[in-house]
Amino acid sequence: MSDLASSDTTVDPVAATVAQLDRLLPQLVTWRRDLHAHPETAHRETRTTAFLTDTLAAAAIPVRPLPVTGLIAELGATVPRRRVALRADLDALPVPERSGLPFSSTVEGVCHACGHDVHTTVLLGAALALKSVESTLVERGLAVRCIFQPAEEVVPGGAHDVLDAGGLDGVDRAYALHCDPSIDVGTVGLTVGPITAACDAVEVTLTGPGGHTSRPHLSADLTFALGKVLTDVPAVLSRRLDPRAGATLVWGQVDAGNAANVIPATGRAVGTLRMLDADEWHRIDGLVEQAVRDVVAPYQVAAKVDHIRGVPPVVNDADAVAALAAAARASVGPDAVVPTRQSLGGEDFSWMLQSTPGALARLGTRTPGGATYELHQGDLVVDEAAIGIGARLLALTALQDV
Repeated sequence: MSDLASSDTTVDPVAATVAQLDRLLPQLVTWRRDLHAHPETAHRETRTTAFLTDTLAAAAIPVRPLPVTGLIAELGATVPRRRVALRADLDALPVPERSGLPFSSTVEGVCHACGHDVHTTVLLGAALALKSVESTLVERGLAVRCIFQPAEEVVPGGAHDVLDAGGLDGVDRAYALHCDPSIDVGTVGLTVGPITAACDAVEVTLTGPGGHTSRPHLSADLTFALGKVLTDVPAVLSRRLDPRAGATLVWGQVDAGNAANVIPATGRAVGTLRMLDADEWHRIDGLVEQAVRDVVAPYQVAAKVDHIRGVPPVVNDADAVAALAAAARASVGPDAVVPTRQSLGGEDFSWMLQSTPGALARLGTRTPGGATYELHQGDLVVDEAAIGIGARLLALTALQDV
């Protein structure tokens, strides 16, 4: 590991950073495969955190732990004129792996179905490469803060851990990337403005007296009322919110009853509310609960509504996108940058951009001519060439942002 901590020996920090990443690439692939085989869900990323702590410490990069899991590493000037943050997320999903890879998950029912193992490895590589040119960072008065964030996949997410720990204090601009299996490896998807959507969790619990299905008039037909919630509440929201906001409430879990001839006493629906517009997201508070109560009122059931505010949209800053684009072209080539559309997926990096400008890039992970995979599916396969490209992208973006 001594090579990783060596000081820069060349005048050109970009060339030196790229050369260091070229040397590191086989090790980065090995590390990524190990992380992939040992996934950990939100706020349980203890093995991952220990590995990162040990590897960064061996390279003489100071680290400080976050409250539960995750950590922050610091590089460059101690009293900088400018500080850039690079962020990766650590957690896996409670999804069984079915990729068939030789380094598939060894944890039953858990896998890196969103590519966070790649994000973690990419940022680790960028940190180690930037360490090799740290004297240049100091000379330029530049500091780089590497944020290894836990619990991106839950609501509320681990971005709040970072913010509560002062992880964005003194940061002038923040960057992150996300695997995109819909675009080819060697390309980076960029857009100015919103790139992800706001995403909230919604849980509706109905209760009533229950009864026999032959006498719904003497009870409260809770299952029918729950069905009305499933269909009518999304319809109400579509009429109460600006349609240009692209709001969509989709139910992912529905539970009610266990016998064909019994009206149940309880029922539950759980889903996500997503929208493209930040202004509409900020004004929606209370609207979901009101809609549920109005819909079930004729059916004489009680409703409990938990509307958990998840994340606002990620809104990419134009200057930050320009820095990412320059780094992508410098690290890959003139055709590296491709346009990308706003997604209805949520991303809690958005909380970091509420007070600090920055941008999220989409890292192409599809083998050219190969299969197109979906995120959050157990068959996700990432072209490992994306690891070196992502590490170059983050490291050179930090050097570009001066």
